[in-house]
Amino acid sequence: MNYRQAEDYILNFTDYEKIPGSHYTSANYDLRRVEALLRRLGNPYLVAKTIHVAGTNGKGSTAAMVAEVLSTSGYKTGLFTSPHLHTLRERIKVNGDLISEEEFANLVSELQPEIEAINYKASYGRLTTFEVLTALAFAYFRKKRADFQVLEVGLGGRLDATNVARPEVCIITSISLDHTQVLGDTLAGIAAEKVGIIKPGCIVVSAPQFPEVSKVISEACHRQGAKLLQVAEEVTWHKVSADLYQQSFIVGGKLGNYKLTIPLLGDHQLENAVTAVTTLEILASSGVKVATGDISRGLARVSWPGRLQVLSRQPMVVVDGAHNAHAVARLKQAIKEYFDYTRCLLIFGASCDKDIAGMVKEVAPFSSQVIVTRSSHPRAASPSVIAAEFTKCGVEVKVVENVFDALSQTVAMAEKADLICVTGSLFVVAEALDYATKYLEVS
Repeated sequence: MNYRQAEDYILNFTDYEKIPGSHYTSANYDLRRVEALLRRLGNPYLVAKTIHVAGTNGKGSTAAMVAEVLSTSGYKTGLFTSPHLHTLRERIKVNGDLISEEEFANLVSELQPEIEAINYKASYGRLTTFEVLTALAFAYFRKKRADFQVLEVGLGGRLDATNVARPEVCIITSISLDHTQVLGDTLAGIAAEKVGIIKPGCIVVSAPQFPEVSKVISEACHRQGAKLLQVAEEVTWHKVSADLYQQSFIVGGKLGNYKLTIPLLGDHQLENAVTAVTTLEILASSGVKVATGDISRGLARVSWPGRLQVLSRQPMVVVDGAHNAHAVARLKQAIKEYFDYTRCLLIFGASCDKDIAGMVKEVAPFSSQVIVTRSSHPRAASPSVIAAEFTKCGVEVKVVENVFDALSQTVAMAEKADLICVTGSLFVVAEALDYATKYLEVS
């Protein structure tokens, strides 16, 4: 089996990432079939120490930060994230390196008989694409003899395939309204799904949250006998400086003070970074060798593309995978803070199961020119649906059916002092990154 065959094999299973509004039930997301597969593989998920990350916004960035620092500290560290921008291999990394095509294909070949055995019996339903990828990650981390595995929840938490893990630390990043058709339409209801990753006796690190979310997290920790550390109470931080490519800040932690720099922009990334620092201090307190210098060096070289990323400077082209109203509001705030420009030209596309009306309401007053488009992803919302929401807000839009043409036309109309912002979906951002590689003078 070569890589393309292995990829096709995995993508042939039910893939809820491509099915809008799929029912979030124990039938569709049954952890028993994941556990059954992992038992046949010798329970590889139990080998490495686990940091489990759930939340609405920032969970991927935070996971990447924790993993990078642990790698810098000398630990072999696996990182499992989703979704990917360009290749499935991005989801599975060890010490920052993607699983190779050869390793991916060989591992799928090894797992295939066990996968087929589970699906033949189908005692708890058939395995999904994400479940197989999760098992693949665990098997790969064991094969590479990882000391740690940092796992980002795919969807929710309670029923997510990663929730078979037994974490040392659970991280709950910022929770806001997202996947409302699946997880519920209240902050408390969504939080109740996210806190499903909390296990008895573990340590929980919570990023700053809305009050109703904090209440759900606190109650879950009490039920599970888990120790809760709230970042806002554990550390202090303030920004020192920033430019278009990085920001510097000072953190006052329990174990020391840190002068840090991250190559990611926005106050929300500072919150993600201090959440990572709080987590790393907990690990250090338990005997993990993480020095102050390791935290500084690790955070300085963390990479997380597609998040407030500058692609070109004249005109300024910025991409951000903001995919809910809260994230769009943070993006808007960051653009006002970091960039000087004459006009903001917005390219916007979203997935059909998102709160499009809420996102549009946040971003509508922000731009003098809006182009609505769609990615090639199966969940992409029709541009006409998005355009109708802008019309309700009194904003005239231009509809362009694909991201390449949308960017090409916008770059052609932009002046050097303008800013082009591409947002609304990571899938739109991924295609914008492809365009930039081919046609823009990348900064």
